[in-house]
Amino acid sequence: MALSDVFYAIQDFSETVLLAPFNGLRSLELESWTAANFMNWVFFFILIVAFVYWMKELKTYNENNEEDRSSTSHSFLGDDTYDTDY
Repeated sequence: MALSDVFYAIQDFSETVLLAPFNGLRSLELESWTAANFMNWVFFFILIVAFVYWMKELKTYNENNEEDRSSTSHSFLGDDTYDTDY
């Protein structure tokens, strides 16, 4: 058994088993645009829910003043009296 046979087996398993649902959705492409893009709609819905949750959490932290808003990454961002002697 050659090493290339292992890779061909992985390819065959991926195409016939793992991607079979997507091949089924591909056959719907000519019948219904919405049904063909079902997975896109699912991922879009998950994205919207995650975005709303994240904005809600940011609003909560902002209202509680839990965020450290000091500029410490560079001294010249928040302080006018930085050292100019080089």
